Amino acid sequence: MKRNASIDDYLKPLASCPLQCYLTNTLQVADVVEWVLEQVGRATIWQTSFSISEEFIEKSGKVDAIHLVLDFKATQKTLRLWPFLTRVIEHTYLADNHSKVILIKSAAGQTVSIITSQNLTRGNRNESAIVTTDEHVFATFHASLTDIMHNHSVPLSELFAQKIAE
Repeated sequence: MKRNASIDDYLKPLASCPLQCYLTNTLQVADVVEWVLEQVGRATIWQTSFSISEEFIEKSGKVDAIHLVLDFKATQKTLRLWPFLTRVIEHTYLADNHSKVILIKSAAGQTVSIITSQNLTRGNRNESAIVTTDEHVFATFHASLTDIMHNHSVPLSELFAQKIAE
């Protein structure tokens, strides 16, 4: 987030606004995830992206587990981040993926979905997102993401072991 900006300039508390959006170069999706976690508490996160950078591979004390789906085309970059990924992210999968979806389910059962244009990288470009607590939206994305992880992806640990064998 830019220095003089506040997330409150763009988003209202989840409890008072269950469907909201933004289009700006001010907010970063990492800031939005932290903002959500401040409101819902401990949570499990599922996220998809074309690629990821080091600064997005960290787990705050409010995250129980992270499940990540990245694109096959970003494999080389992903393999370079392997030491970081294995310390923080429970399951990393590679698939034909260009989606940027973040699903957050709190320990208490509250769900939040963030559908964004931003990869899990930091930039200063205009990015858009929709943030919703709609349970149907969460369930729909979660079912699709579970199908991708179990039926249409390669677990990164298998790919990495194969790369080492080469």
